[in-house]
Amino acid sequence: MTAALCFAGREIAPQEFEAAARRAAGALETAGVAEGGVVCLMLHNSPAFLEALFAARMLGAYYCPINWHYKADEAGWILEDSGAKVLVTTPDLLCSVSPALSPHLEVLSPEKLSSGPPWAGAARPPGAMMPYTSGTTGRAKGVRRVPLAPAAADALATLTGQVLGLGPGARALLSAPLYHSAPASYGGLAVLRAELLVLEERFDAERTLALIQDMKLTHAYLVPTMLVRLLRLPEETKKRYDLSSMRFVATTGSPCPAEVKRAMIEWWGPVFYESYAASELGWVTSISSEEALRKPGSAGRPAGGATVRILDAEGRELPAGEVGLIHTRQPAFPEFTYNNNPEARARLERDGLCSVGDMGFLDPEGYLYVCDRASDMVISGGVNIYPAEIEAALALMPGVRDCAVFGIPDAEFGEALCAAVQPEPGAEVSEEEIGSYLKKRIADYKVPRCVTFHEALPREESGKIFKRRLRAPYWEKTGRKI
Repeated sequence: MTAALCFAGREIAPQEFEAAARRAAGALETAGVAEGGVVCLMLHNSPAFLEALFAARMLGAYYCPINWHYKADEAGWILEDSGAKVLVTTPDLLCSVSPALSPHLEVLSPEKLSSGPPWAGAARPPGAMMPYTSGTTGRAKGVRRVPLAPAAADALATLTGQVLGLGPGARALLSAPLYHSAPASYGGLAVLRAELLVLEERFDAERTLALIQDMKLTHAYLVPTMLVRLLRLPEETKKRYDLSSMRFVATTGSPCPAEVKRAMIEWWGPVFYESYAASELGWVTSISSEEALRKPGSAGRPAGGATVRILDAEGRELPAGEVGLIHTRQPAFPEFTYNNNPEARARLERDGLCSVGDMGFLDPEGYLYVCDRASDMVISGGVNIYPAEIEAALALMPGVRDCAVFGIPDAEFGEALCAAVQPEPGAEVSEEEIGSYLKKRIADYKVPRCVTFHEALPREESGKIFKRRLRAPYWEKTGRKI
């Protein structure tokens, strides 16, 4: 560990951080966490999150982040399916999920992790993250990778460094939530390889500029939603700060609109690097600012020896310019399966390549363009949202006969959720009532911002609701479908 960690005005030296992580590892082992076991982390951005992450790594255990917005049913599914021995969380977050806790699950607070003697066991192969992703069907699924062989560790470190830009001398900023896999990867690599990691509890646009200036930061992880909020600052505010120290901004999570990236390059310079990635696939492509100006809208070319092919529904490779399902393989990432669901993993694979349902095309120079999803999954502000979960909750609301949830364009978040609702005959249901009903059952960010009411929802011949027909009018004038 090389980086000093700065949080809430306090700087933690690398030696102090490692000692805290070792105490946490000792507490986890005492609680029954063994090599290959699972530790769930439900925490706000804080040093405690990263300490618990590294504690699990030391023990050779999987660490499984849980979105702290989740309610009992959502978090309870992950806790049960993952087979976690321990949940690390704080009392305020525990209240919302306590009805779903198994009596066999040990709950530890950050204070408990820091109170015991340090772990002093023999070195083990480092544990990995096991993120849960909704994928294309059903409940969220845990992405469990096989243990990383020592020979593969260097290739993965090289790839991650290429995509995230982190290395000796980097002074990095991270304000994205650590419960997402990409920010957690960024935070972990920064601790291991950077000079400084400034961790923020949440994103604030002007504070981001002030931190870059005052701490001479060189690297940052920012999702497209954050870039939009930065661009919306008043011009006099933007001109107030010196950002000349910044060298590398990594952005993933959702496609960055070409106009947003161009405006940020004009403001900050050619320091933006975007990649196409997924929890299952790893980092697949990378594109620099100079390339993005020449290839607006592209997610870049394969990185780290990745293979990218565009296949039609029958598995035939399509020529440049034709849209099909994106299939990839990243040899720097170890193989994965879905926890307790190997059949779902098998459905993704074709000829040794995997697809998570994204559609796109390659241009003649091999640059990837992501242009639609085969599934209904919505990405809002870099967060994957699966509409079926929202529909299942909304369908139980009194007065709702049927419903469909889908993504519509949003200038700030890329996509926002819209619910098309068919009320029961004679029933009166308002948008406010729907919002109030859903907020008691699902995370607030999953509650649709837009609700439309219909006498009857359009259906395909099979009887399924024709979502494309509901969705199309919102996207026709945007020039994009994602």
